Amino acid sequence: MRALIIEDEERLAHSIRRMLEEHTSFAVDIATDGDGGLHMALANPYDLILLDLMLPHLDGLALLEKLRAAGKRTPVLVLTARDTTQDIIRGLDLGCDDYLTKPFKMAELCARAKALVRRAYDRPDPVLKVGDVEINTATRTVTCRGKTERLPAMEYRLLEYLAMRAGEVVSKTDMIEHLYDFDSDRFSNVVEVYVSSLRRRFGAETIQTIRGQGYILTGAHT
Repeated sequence: MRALIIEDEERLAHSIRRMLEEHTSFAVDIATDGDGGLHMALANPYDLILLDLMLPHLDGLALLEKLRAAGKRTPVLVLTARDTTQDIIRGLDLGCDDYLTKPFKMAELCARAKALVRRAYDRPDPVLKVGDVEINTATRTVTCRGKTERLPAMEYRLLEYLAMRAGEVVSKTDMIEHLYDFDSDRFSNVVEVYVSSLRRRFGAETIQTIRGQGYILTGAHT
């Protein structure tokens, strides 16, 4: 999954980024002003946006309004020191999906972030089950045929994304756009490398290749 943090307090933004990378396995980008954040949010297929309201150049509520007017349905978690009922109601009316008042606990932020992403993919259960494969998004562990293990970050990220979209054919381009931030090296064959590794772990038929289209997670039974 890929998230965008729009926050002008750079130390806070980087702390949130580090927490999301370590505890949710998200790929994370950062924008430090409203104009830049809006541009990034419109140009990239994020799975979640974490939005501060008090931003330079374009405030968070105006950004949110423009984002929704442009047809973007990306879940938005508002992070703000504004905690009046009026501010909360306005943010919800403009299309935010959840609200967290500063200061907040990082663990709560991570839990809310994961819940919003699951909801967006219509996967409310934190345990994703596809055939023999069970992915616990709370603990980031994978169980297959009675064996539970913790995968390397990128393997887990790819498997979780395929599970969120179980039953769909997911293109290689789509995977790259949702699994990597701007700072990552996006080599042309990197998806194939991780798919091959997952097949070795869970069986060759677990992830099927649809020629010319992409991949589909079947979690095939043996």
